[in-house]
Amino acid sequence: MVKLPSLAVSLLCICKMAIATGRTSYAVWAADSAIARRQGNGLDANENPIVSYEHGEFQWGLRQLYERTGNTTYFDYIKQGIDNIVFSNGTVHGSYVLTDYVLDPLRTGPTMIYLHGLTQNKTSKYKIAADTFRSQLDSHPRTTQGQFWHKLKYPNQGWLDGIYMGEIFYASYTSTFQLSNDTAWDDITNQFVLMFQNTIQNATAPNNTGLMYHGYDHSGVAPWASADRGHSPEVWDRALGWYSMALVDILDIMPQSHPGYSRILSILQLLVPRIQKAADPTSGAWWLVMTQPGRTKNYFESSGTAMFVYALLKAVRLGHVYDEDGSILLSARKAYEYMVNNWVVVNPDGTMNWLNTVIVGSLDTTGDFDYYVSQVTDVNDLKGVAAFLLASLEFERLPISL
Repeated sequence: MVKLPSLAVSLLCICKMAIATGRTSYAVWAADSAIARRQGNGLDANENPIVSYEHGEFQWGLRQLYERTGNTTYFDYIKQGIDNIVFSNGTVHGSYVLTDYVLDPLRTGPTMIYLHGLTQNKTSKYKIAADTFRSQLDSHPRTTQGQFWHKLKYPNQGWLDGIYMGEIFYASYTSTFQLSNDTAWDDITNQFVLMFQNTIQNATAPNNTGLMYHGYDHSGVAPWASADRGHSPEVWDRALGWYSMALVDILDIMPQSHPGYSRILSILQLLVPRIQKAADPTSGAWWLVMTQPGRTKNYFESSGTAMFVYALLKAVRLGHVYDEDGSILLSARKAYEYMVNNWVVVNPDGTMNWLNTVIVGSLDTTGDFDYYVSQVTDVNDLKGVAAFLLASLEFERLPISL
């Protein structure tokens, strides 16, 4: 059973912290602050259209916040963000070029499908734009096993990040327009399974966490590729965070009757206790490089921590993972407390700043510890702000009466 007294006390403490700032919801505060900064609106810093996965992640949170609160500000902002990147005829603006074969832009696709569903117009520009994204997957390059390359410029490489970017759109499109397309559901399942099989740490791995490396090169030619499966050297928190969020989100979309549902569920059930175990026992947060906890220059990173809180809470809430003793919820609560105490900062104008999100993590160089810890962190990086919004939405759904 869940240890309700301990959880209730912590929830009360967090609620009091929010009230002390004049806010009753960190989810609302995070969203309103990002909107005040004009983040995630389909435009870059120079007001040019940009098809950005960060914007898609933020829109995923705003959708949930709109549905929870009924505040049309959030719906209007989502619509504005997509209208800024889609012409009236359905052509996608800006930085998107189909033949670049990059999975990242597809993360805005679920918002297009969502808006199409609300227009009741079968020929809406949102459907046309989503069709364009879906057509990319028909010709997107793959490994010989069938894994989508993360990008054309990284031949034969699958990255955990790409599952969140590509497969949530792929599943949303299939569910909405091709529900009985078992070939597509098989393919979506295969993307998750291949990524898992090629990146999961085995029992003999050095610094074994039982978690998943950032990515792999199926051809084995990348300088960082391991001799066995071509995987990268380290477990990077945000890559695993993307994959973890994709696991809990895909189970909302995929038909339970399809065999892939149980296969993906089994991966989630395997990973959740391992993610929980990898949290720092003192702070509750997660290290940037999860295979090197406590090493000099390593640090607790905010976007990955928020993603894990979201995934763990949602997995328990929906019954995907059985939290018999309440330890998963308590771990997520401890991490959430750390987030609000250390990475949320009140601004004089009433907005909040979000700290300690690493700007980038890539496999275009060495993919080793020194690479990850050399990347700078930023204030109000949308990848972290959006993840905190999602984590807060789940935290605020906990069924505890305060």
